[in-house]
Amino acid sequence: MSVRIVTDSASDITGLTRKNLTIVPMAVTFGEETYLDGVTLSHGEFYEKLIEHDTLPTTSQITPAQFEDAFRSAAEAGETVVCVTISSRLSGTYQSACIAAQDYEGRVFVVDSLNAAIGEQILVLRALDLAETGMEAAEIARQLEQEKKQVRVIALLDTLEYLHKGGRLSKSEAVLGGLLSIKPVVAVEDGAVKVLGKARGSKNGSNLLIQQIRATSGIDFSRPLTLGYTGLDDKLLQKYIADSAALWEGHTHQLPISTIGGTIGTHVGPGAIAVAFFEK
Repeated sequence: MSVRIVTDSASDITGLTRKNLTIVPMAVTFGEETYLDGVTLSHGEFYEKLIEHDTLPTTSQITPAQFEDAFRSAAEAGETVVCVTISSRLSGTYQSACIAAQDYEGRVFVVDSLNAAIGEQILVLRALDLAETGMEAAEIARQLEQEKKQVRVIALLDTLEYLHKGGRLSKSEAVLGGLLSIKPVVAVEDGAVKVLGKARGSKNGSNLLIQQIRATSGIDFSRPLTLGYTGLDDKLLQKYIADSAALWEGHTHQLPISTIGGTIGTHVGPGAIAVAFFEK
């Protein structure tokens, strides 16, 4: 029986066409206008609007009915489903998927990625790879439950403005951080965002990011790896790749690069760069 992988658009998968992949879009609202992430609003259009608006947009969790449509379509096609969602600590989307899956016991298996953006993305890519080996849906879900513990996402933020706008930082902290050119390095741990350290200036921030990656037990290049960026161009990411060449040389000929959309971009703003990988 063929396996369909279902995920939400918080995984920031764009430009990937797999016949057994379904991406359910989240809603992004700017003022009175609501868009479907990745469908009626591209990542580039999102950042254009983010820069233009004074207030932050809001994102809405996917409803059980939306997942029900995806699961029913797969069932009618004779497929089983592995559904990978954004962290349950960041959104109610996982709970919606679990509710929808109740009518498909033994046919739909829901995995809480405990991650978002490119961290969730590499778990979805891993699921697709496992499905290609002929592994059954239940076994894929069990494997992902184990391997998600090895996913590492480490990011460097370029601005504190959007953390302030979102109420996660006081105005004085944001102003002082801007004056001192503070660049926080953050990670996703146990499904939530954690600050690992702060550096003054982009060069020191990039060095700190490299140090935090080296502090892990190493990158497993046999499993999916993705670098990501927020904003309208990848100039900062390309500079980071050049500065961190020693991390990649001899291991891979091409580094996969992904844009990071509204789910995370709303809170960190443009100019952030991130690395997602499976730890050895």
